[in-house]
Amino acid sequence: MIGSGIFTVIGTAIAGEKFDTSSILNTPLLDYLVNHHALAGRPGAGPALAFSIVLVAIVCAFTGLCYAELASMIPIAGSAYTYTYATMGELVAWIIGWDLILEYAVSNMAVCVGFAAHIVDFMDWFGVRPSARWISPAFLPSGLSDLQGNAIYQPGWHLGFNFPAFLIVLILTIVLVRGIRESAGTNNIMVLLKISAILVFIIAGSRFVHPAHWHPFFPNGWSGVLTGGSIIFFTYIGFDSVSTAAEECHRPQRDVPIGILATLVVCTVLYIGVAVVLTGLIPWQTLVDDAAPVVNTLKKLTHDTGSVSLNWVRLIVLCGAMMGMISSILVFQLGQARVWFAMSRDRLFPRWFGKVHPRYRTPAVATWVAGFLVAIPSGLLDIGTLADLSNIGTLFAFVLVSIGVLILRYREPDRRRGFRAPFGIAVPILSLFFCTLLMSGLPVITWLRFFAWLIIGLAIYFLYSRKHSEFSSLS
Repeated sequence: MIGSGIFTVIGTAIAGEKFDTSSILNTPLLDYLVNHHALAGRPGAGPALAFSIVLVAIVCAFTGLCYAELASMIPIAGSAYTYTYATMGELVAWIIGWDLILEYAVSNMAVCVGFAAHIVDFMDWFGVRPSARWISPAFLPSGLSDLQGNAIYQPGWHLGFNFPAFLIVLILTIVLVRGIRESAGTNNIMVLLKISAILVFIIAGSRFVHPAHWHPFFPNGWSGVLTGGSIIFFTYIGFDSVSTAAEECHRPQRDVPIGILATLVVCTVLYIGVAVVLTGLIPWQTLVDDAAPVVNTLKKLTHDTGSVSLNWVRLIVLCGAMMGMISSILVFQLGQARVWFAMSRDRLFPRWFGKVHPRYRTPAVATWVAGFLVAIPSGLLDIGTLADLSNIGTLFAFVLVSIGVLILRYREPDRRRGFRAPFGIAVPILSLFFCTLLMSGLPVITWLRFFAWLIIGLAIYFLYSRKHSEFSSLS
């Protein structure tokens, strides 16, 4: 959970997005429903992102408890797809599986764009500066400027391709096809590297903070706090994996809440530290459309102050961030291929998606398809657009999980639950409300893209999957 998001999307959450003209499509849904007028982009949270981070942590706490209850009802390990298939049937499982493909794929695209920006910064540290055309996305909604503020590209599409983002996916896809096992020891080292990078930034950066940058603290009011939360939610993706261990707990009714809340508290404290220091270093407006805001801010400070120590801090943060992103991309690509494999096993996808490599015994076809599905858009799209789609997909899955808990409380009240969310139905209702609230902070265009994805998914289900599934009389 820690690392990738806080190094990549925090700039967009702080500064928002700015466009040349006002448009309903680029306006956050709740803003338009309340004020009935279009905006030229979405407002950023500014220094008040610290409040956005707390809001998202509260949302995740409620959702995590719901997730834990649903997971504890199923005696096998799995994802939200597995749980809903066993408890709510094939159609809901298909919707969640299709939604998880969006979540895994698009969140990895966003991380890849962020990773590419960090690779470019890493090369710059050693004096290597490739052409901007081949290291930046083809679509830049806010354009691209250099450190002095000179425009390199105007907003919109340009001839180019983000090759670092494209190549990292293909390299890791080859690794996954050949086979890799998730090691607890390796994971612990990655986590320590990521936390160390965050702490180094907070400690070193705090010496250069200018409190004047924190005024006004709420530049866009509570609207900015909500839209900032809708983006910074990306940094919490992965917290639900704590919930799936409910069956392995010695005392789940005590251990699960402690595990979820302790995880959220630690991450929230670290994230608030980064947000407070980052907004104190430079004017918050300068972080628009920056896929590597932390290291680029250190780069600007090094350039302005001539500090040698800051330059080394930048290298340390770069290395920690890139290691964390590689582990995130690897795990999410693995997870995405496994969802496709599971849906193929249930015959909701064609059988060839479940084809196993004869030598490496890995789901090679699903892994390669997932690789190219992520690699090509990673070279074309910006981090803000991708993070939005990932967030709405994840939040929608959490909405379905919350609804599932409510339905099962009513339909099967006596069914065994290794863990039961406390306070009756209050937790799933609050989870449902707050997830919907965060979704409403996303732009209208994101909602339309998400509905288009669901419609495509439902069309595939009714035209193919329903007829070929293991429950179909036609199979």
